[in-house]
Amino acid sequence: MTPEMLGSVPRFGLGTFRLKDQVVSDSVRMALELGYRAIDTAQGYGNEAEIGRVLSESGVPRSDVFITTKIMPPNYGRDRLAPSLRESVQKLGVDAVDLTLIHWPAPRGEVQPEEYLTALAATLEQGLTKQIGVSNFTIAGLKQARELLGDVPIATNQVEIHPFLQNRALVEFARHEGIHLTSYMTLAVGKVMDDEVMKEIAQHHQATPAQVALAWAMAQGHSVIPSSTRRENLESNLKAVNLTLSEADMARIATLDRGERIANPPALAPDWD
Repeated sequence: MTPEMLGSVPRFGLGTFRLKDQVVSDSVRMALELGYRAIDTAQGYGNEAEIGRVLSESGVPRSDVFITTKIMPPNYGRDRLAPSLRESVQKLGVDAVDLTLIHWPAPRGEVQPEEYLTALAATLEQGLTKQIGVSNFTIAGLKQARELLGDVPIATNQVEIHPFLQNRALVEFARHEGIHLTSYMTLAVGKVMDDEVMKEIAQHHQATPAQVALAWAMAQGHSVIPSSTRRENLESNLKAVNLTLSEADMARIATLDRGERIANPPALAPDWD
């Protein structure tokens, strides 16, 4: 089974942010057993080697699994980016990853976009990655990235999107420009589970609020990468792929936007839209 794709990126995958050591190994192993076929990691997560071991032991063909990693800011320099990705590829135990992202635009960093984006594009020619993209980029950042990358496609922009931060200006721009978005923190670190509107919609569909949030994001064309350390939650989240929300459901969720940003590191975050 190959991942169902939105454009060139799987619609549903497993996130591994904050998961380390045996915890990430168990999460990835259970996810693969349940049918997950896309894994999202990053150099900064410190778990690529564990994920690589589980992938090699799983028996799942490499061609069936879509692997995304992200370059962390200390590796943005032209002399560091490709070697660091080569190291990630080795840790993951693959010949190449499917998608590599710039993790943060790091506007106050020493390395400018001209350098790290062109260095990232070069990794395509070096065979280290099959696609490239960005993460946490604003509208201005996406415009600049497109100018710098020219004909090289941006496979996705991975950004925080959940019912309480709907990122409408960015979503509208990306849709107009044909840039795919991947939603992270789609469950708002669990806050969707306690929201009365989300609970009411979930009850109507005999679903969970988490499934509703994931289905809501996918209904907008976004990919999602929820994480969990519990098998029952991994299995439950995956069922969101088959949940169809009504226009009324979507309209109710639209009212929940309150601009509540969770991921906002001072040294790395851009001037958000």
